[in-house]
Amino acid sequence: MNTKAFILAFMTILIWGSTFAAIRASLQGGYEAGHLVLVRYLIASGLFLLYAFWPKVKFRLPQKGDLLRIIILGWVGISVYHIGVTFGVQTITAGTAGMLIGAAPIFTAIIAIVVLKERLTLLGWIGLGVGFLGIIFITMGSAGPTFTLSSGALLVLMSAIATSAFFVFQKQLLTRYSPIELTAYFTWAGTLPFFFFSPGLLTSIQHATFEAHLSALYVGIFPAAIAYVTWAIALSLGKASSVTSMMYLEPAIAIFVAWLWLDEWPTTLSFIGGIIALSGVMIVNVLGRKRRVIVKKAT
Repeated sequence: MNTKAFILAFMTILIWGSTFAAIRASLQGGYEAGHLVLVRYLIASGLFLLYAFWPKVKFRLPQKGDLLRIIILGWVGISVYHIGVTFGVQTITAGTAGMLIGAAPIFTAIIAIVVLKERLTLLGWIGLGVGFLGIIFITMGSAGPTFTLSSGALLVLMSAIATSAFFVFQKQLLTRYSPIELTAYFTWAGTLPFFFFSPGLLTSIQHATFEAHLSALYVGIFPAAIAYVTWAIALSLGKASSVTSMMYLEPAIAIFVAWLWLDEWPTTLSFIGGIIALSGVMIVNVLGRKRRVIVKKAT
């Protein structure tokens, strides 16, 4: 991964890592989960509309042949992902959500095996097993002493799978569109399903605290708009697997920000699960890749 791609990916992960705490702050401050996701994406969509109609900007419309794919990816990567995260964070800590999303490279590897027909070494399969063990620990730990499956954790896991598919399948479109154009298309498509949550929106806004409004504004401008653009640019400059590996850092950032902002800390079992899951991700994406390189050189 070149220096520019690394810097942009790192900036993105710093912003995304803070998202979970910001969402929790908005929810605790009076926003309903559905209203929050609608507000933040109305903000993001508005920013991209301003950019598209800016006089000096040459903004192209998507080709007809790509339109259906863009809409589906927008629904998967934006709608499904953010509904899962926002509703999931209602019942689990921000740090736990960050650890579950940090396991996304595990699902990316599985999608690559199924869709791209990539072959995985024995070390890679071991890494997948370790990673899933960690995910089970995080999920069970998020439910507290009952050791049951947490609905919030399952929703965030759904988001991790959705974002993994989103990262893999958008790569080809980046050869035909600029990162900001493509991110705008995805944002507009992904915002449409959120209008389902529009009833009662004004009441929710009126009853929310000032901190909740600031948090909603933050997640609408930075994680929902700017960070998706910087991530798309990073993907266009480097390999998807290498760029996605930066997500290893997201759980640590999410836990740290949640501790500073909300005084939250994941349960011991979830924290142990996060370490195990991260180890599995590293085995799949780092050690497994090195092993393939060594084999190729030997042959």
